[in-house]
Amino acid sequence: MTAPALVMVARGSSDPLVAQVTHELARGLQDLRPEMDVYGAFLQQNPPTAKQVIDQIAASGNTEVVLVPLQLTHAVECDPAMTDLLHRSRADYPDLRLTLSRPIGPEISLLTILDQRLRSALSQARCLELDGLVLSASCAGDPRGSALLARRARQWSTHHRLPCLTAVADDSGPSVAHAIMGLRAQGRRHIAVGSFFLSADESYHTQSDLAYRYGAVSVSEPIGSAREVLDLVLARYAFAAMDLLDFGADEMAEPVRHLSVVGA
Repeated sequence: MTAPALVMVARGSSDPLVAQVTHELARGLQDLRPEMDVYGAFLQQNPPTAKQVIDQIAASGNTEVVLVPLQLTHAVECDPAMTDLLHRSRADYPDLRLTLSRPIGPEISLLTILDQRLRSALSQARCLELDGLVLSASCAGDPRGSALLARRARQWSTHHRLPCLTAVADDSGPSVAHAIMGLRAQGRRHIAVGSFFLSADESYHTQSDLAYRYGAVSVSEPIGSAREVLDLVLARYAFAAMDLLDFGADEMAEPVRHLSVVGA
C-alpha cells in the first residue's frame, strides 16, 4: 500500500532564497522517509505551484495526498487560499483523495531553535549584555495561534528571566518598533529580537530593519529548515492522513447500532 503523498505548501516570495527553505525541508523529509513521495509547493510567485504538484501526483498514480501548510503562527485555521486549493483540486481530480492538515503552528519545540538562532546572532554582534526580548512573527495568526504565540513569549521570558513582548509584521498587532519602545519605557536598553519566521521573506526583512532602526542590539535569523520543523510536518501529516483511512464503515454499522441500544 502506497503512503499518501506529502505536499508542504508555502505562500511563496519574489526572493528565491525564501523558496529554498521549503525545498530543503522537502529534501530533508525525503531522506527521513524515502518510502514516501514528498513535495514542496507554493501558492504564489515561486515554482512549482501547488496546482502543478497536484497535477504531477495525479499523473503518477498516487491516489492520496496530504497538504501541510507551512504556517508558524496559525494553529488551527489555514490560509483561505489553502482551502480554495483543496476544493479546486478535489473538483479537478474526483478520484484523488486529498486532505488538509492543520498548520505547523507556534509549537514549543520551536523555541529551542529560536534560542539557537538568537545566541548565534548575539555572538556575531559581540553582545555581552541583554535585558529585554522581542518575539517577532509575520502575523498574529488565528485566535488559537495568537494565544499560543503569547504563551510562547511568556515561556521564553520565564526561561531567560527577561521581559519579552511580541511583535508582528502586519497590522494584526504591535510592530517590532512598538515592542522595543514598550521595553524601553520599562528601562530596558539592551534588547534583542527573536525571529519567529520560517524564512527570510519580505516581512522578516522589514521587521529586522525596523528593529535595528529602533536600537535592537541583535536580530536572529529565521527558524529555517530545522529538524524540529521536519518533525512537526511529519506529525501534522500523520494525523491528517488518518482521515484517508478506510475503516470499513459499512461493516461496522451493525455493531454500532447494537451498542447504541445497549447503552440506552
